[in-house]
Amino acid sequence: MIRDPAQGPCQPRRGLALVGYRGTGKSTVGRILADRSNRTFLDADREVEARVGRSISAIFALEGEPVFREWEERTLIELIQCFPTAVLATGGGIVLREANCRRLRDFGLVVWLTAQPAELAHRLESDLRGLAERPTLTGDGTIAEIERVLEVRTPLYQGVADAVIDTADKSPDQVAAAILELWTRSAEFGPRSLLVP
Repeated sequence: MIRDPAQGPCQPRRGLALVGYRGTGKSTVGRILADRSNRTFLDADREVEARVGRSISAIFALEGEPVFREWEERTLIELIQCFPTAVLATGGGIVLREANCRRLRDFGLVVWLTAQPAELAHRLESDLRGLAERPTLTGDGTIAEIERVLEVRTPLYQGVADAVIDTADKSPDQVAAAILELWTRSAEFGPRSLLVP
């Protein structure tokens, strides 16, 4: 079994998971955090694609969302077991299964990245390649879909998160710096002490 190289005697045995809607910067910020903390970076969506051998959009189109969610859960279990101190960027819908939420809480610090729907729509529409790779979840226009999906997911993100960071008007480096500070504090005082309503 592959093991995380960060599991040395001086390293805390806790990982960091980023949750939030697509376009909040989980993958970009996660790479920065992994680099600065000398941890392994994992993008859960890319890991699913590697295992299935097709894009998430193709999985949704050919097999449906329930099949994707099964792959997502199986992949999360494997990643957490093999890389217990990694930085993990999760897919936006990972919180739809309570079992995934429990695993993320046990894994380590969970940070919820947020932005207003209009800002998320702008980011997504500016990334034409990313927009093409992401499956449509409701068939609505971009902002309407974001608002509709967030109605369901916001309480789930709130339930799993130890801390919340609004990414609007912040660069990925600024977001990463704020998370590193939280991560350090959580090692000292415990992750539940960081929860931001």
